[in-house]
Amino acid sequence: MALTDLPVLSMLRTRMQWAQARQGVIAENVANADMPGFKPRDLVEPRFDRATGALATTGSSLTLTSAGHMAPPGQAVGADSKRAKGFEIRPSGNGVNLEDEMMKAGENQSDYQLAASLYQHSLTTLKIAIGKS
Repeated sequence: MALTDLPVLSMLRTRMQWAQARQGVIAENVANADMPGFKPRDLVEPRFDRATGALATTGSSLTLTSAGHMAPPGQAVGADSKRAKGFEIRPSGNGVNLEDEMMKAGENQSDYQLAASLYQHSLTTLKIAIGKS
């Protein structure tokens, strides 16, 4: 087993990949803020099994949004259409709230930076532990 196959590193990589994909979905929501009938979407947050560090398969799972989308090996790409509250939907049928999307983008950026920093520090700690600094 390679050092980079450790469960904690795998979890951090998965979290960074999820944040990257979520940023794309948020950007799509913002880009379609003026499109009539557009409903905002968001990705389902990955859940990990505490014992093994693997993606949990029980409860809400990630699913493909379209038959044309490709899924990474061992993992499905998922987007879940979140319903906008009735008062947030404009007369054109668009449910995108730009303030909410910007808040999500900021939180997502912070999540990604945290996971990337933890990943880097974990690798540095492993290098120190094996004597390569």
